[in-house]
Amino acid sequence: MIKDKVVIITGASSGIGEATAKLLASRGAKVVLGARREHQLKQLADKIQNAGGQAVYQLMNVVNPSDNAAIVTLAQETFGRVDVIFLNAGIMPISPLSALKTDEWNQTVDVNIKGVLNGIAAVLPTFISQKSGHIITTSSVAGLKAYPGGAVYGGTKWFVRDFMEVLRMESAQEGTNIRTATIYPAAINTELLNQITDPEVAKKMAVSHEEYSISPDRVANVVAFAIDQPEDTNVNEFTIGPTTQPW
Repeated sequence: MIKDKVVIITGASSGIGEATAKLLASRGAKVVLGARREHQLKQLADKIQNAGGQAVYQLMNVVNPSDNAAIVTLAQETFGRVDVIFLNAGIMPISPLSALKTDEWNQTVDVNIKGVLNGIAAVLPTFISQKSGHIITTSSVAGLKAYPGGAVYGGTKWFVRDFMEVLRMESAQEGTNIRTATIYPAAINTELLNQITDPEVAKKMAVSHEEYSISPDRVANVVAFAIDQPEDTNVNEFTIGPTTQPW
């Protein structure tokens, strides 16, 4: 069940993270919010508290291991424990390889791969010690199949897919009872499109998302479903997108 669970959410200031924080808090979870934009974090925490929920926040950049360690500490010091971490922070500056946007390649690896590793490294000792915990990550449909323009972005999301499956198996082997869930969103109406600097790619993505995208709260519903399963049940993969999306 969701009520009273302590849930850390990265990338919480907008989109999927924000929608998930609102939904889980409305169902009794104690949410710990992390992102790079403090103003949005404070607004979200205030909204949740004004609605009768429990929320705290911390300014963080997932590429910094110390920020990840600090938000786990914040959760423990504020609410006494950690039950779930939703590693949702990510970027999507897609472009053709021929454009050689190498700075974006490296930034994508830092956020989408190292950010996940840092979050898991920060929380795993706690989950191992208490022999329970739930790790949820946001991958992408680009982590299931290849798309032109998405070589680096998709590669980071394929990494998440493999990493989470190994984590699930090792946790079962070691008897630590850590549950995992990887979410593969398709066309979701978030701010990710704003990060695309290649004009042609940005135009195509904007057109397709305008026609097909669904709201982030649809993904939040899936996160809540995963958390709400009995402790002996692990639903480890979800692909979610618009019913009308033809690719």
